[in-house]
Amino acid sequence: MPKGPKGEKRPADVIGAAVKIAKIATGEVEEDAPSKPEDEGKDPAAVSMGKRGGKARAQAMTPERRAEIAKKAAEKRWGK
Repeated sequence: MPKGPKGEKRPADVIGAAVKIAKIATGEVEEDAPSKPEDEGKDPAAVSMGKRGGKARAQAMTPERRAEIAKKAAEKRWGK
């Protein structure tokens, strides 16, 4: 049976997936909750730092530097 990005099991065919979703909606079957990163053996401190990384970097940057990075990204994206 195929697995989703978090390892949850879902039917591979469209009809089977529709039946599974209908059963979840009506309460016949309990949906498999995705596991927490701590349950997968990851360090909780590292997980929290990873969630804050981009926001902290953006706040530490000057508006000029952010604009410079955005311009460079746009040139790469549209310059082809």
